[in-house]
Amino acid sequence: MKVAILGYGEQGRSAYEYWKSQGAEITICDQSETLELPLDVDKHQGETHLNHLDAFDLIVRSPFVKPADIVAANTPEIAEKVTTVTNEFFRVCPAKNIVGVTGTKGKGTTSTLIAKMLEADGKRVHLGGNIGIPPLDLLKNNIQPDDWVVLELANFQLIDLQYSPHIAVCLMVVPEHLDWHRDVNEYYTAKTQLFRHQTPDDFAIYYAANEDSKRIASTGKGWLIPYMERPGAFVENEQIVVDNQPVCSVRDLKLLGQHNWQNACAAVTAFWKVSQNLEAIRQVLTTFSGLEHRLEFVREVNDVKYYDDSFGTTPETAMVAIQAFGQPKVVILGGSDKGASYDELAKVVATSNVRHALTIGKMGPKIAEALIAAGYDNGMSGGGTMKDIVDEAAKLAEPGDVVLLSTACASFDMFKNYKDRGEQFKAAVLALP
Repeated sequence: MKVAILGYGEQGRSAYEYWKSQGAEITICDQSETLELPLDVDKHQGETHLNHLDAFDLIVRSPFVKPADIVAANTPEIAEKVTTVTNEFFRVCPAKNIVGVTGTKGKGTTSTLIAKMLEADGKRVHLGGNIGIPPLDLLKNNIQPDDWVVLELANFQLIDLQYSPHIAVCLMVVPEHLDWHRDVNEYYTAKTQLFRHQTPDDFAIYYAANEDSKRIASTGKGWLIPYMERPGAFVENEQIVVDNQPVCSVRDLKLLGQHNWQNACAAVTAFWKVSQNLEAIRQVLTTFSGLEHRLEFVREVNDVKYYDDSFGTTPETAMVAIQAFGQPKVVILGGSDKGASYDELAKVVATSNVRHALTIGKMGPKIAEALIAAGYDNGMSGGGTMKDIVDEAAKLAEPGDVVLLSTACASFDMFKNYKDRGEQFKAAVLALP
């Protein structure tokens, strides 16, 4: 079998290892002409890397390669040969106990909460997907039929997904990745694929306060269950409640911010369809403090606390991060463009006890304009390096303040990715005298 792998990032590497083990003849196609590739493959690199794919039996698309670009570079018929590591995982996974989580924000946190609850209930669990482990890599863990798999799935993996999990969760969705999708409808339609192939024996869980979340979850035939209202988990009198049973107080959650009440309720609702083990739920909710680069506490210096929320790359994630802290804040905003509007973010900055807003990167000037239009006049340029940015934030912050990196933007103008941005922020904070 001749297999073309389009893009050689983590999922491309995973695809190479998987199909190579099956004896396939592999060609790796990547836009980068300098990327180092395995020695035992054919290579097609450069601007024409998507051309002339008709000769292959199977084409494996990496997440950031658009299906439309593959068709445009070849013929419409080529789409029949295209798959992804996510599709292949669903096809061959020995366990059908799969939970899939999508949404614009909170996917990684919710997926991790579900996985930890299942583990606390005594299940053998495999967590992967967009959270960092390619789905096919999970097969190396010898998945058994009774195991559970939890996958965080973004629009890039979902746009041509041909399967749906037994339990699918749609968190809040707002416009995002409009630099990749042709319009917001395509972005939302991509997420419907998580639910489209469900049967009446499956569960479709959605955020009750978000009409788009409900519409996306309603695409298939799964049993619709909202969260943040009955019959799913919800918050009442500062208690998380499920099936009329109190779980724990929101004050006992280790996760910061009211947006994490939503993530917790989504996870509880999904887990409740597997087990009604309240103790497992309480154990996880009262001990799990979050993932790296998600409102992650870094250090306290001169009575100022520094938090890394580099994973938040939309105005909406920045807004909930800002609102998670009542104390005065110095906020770092800006980066590369994702096609978002910053008007609502500017209004939140103007009304949320933000002492100063440091604007950075390509979108810095656009955010600064939105801040001025919202009547906020404490915005200023943060500098050209992370050290400069952190040093400036430290000068502006006063005892009792929070310095928050939650940029509302992607990172590719100044950094390799959000992880690089977060690591540089933490290194600069740790270097403060």
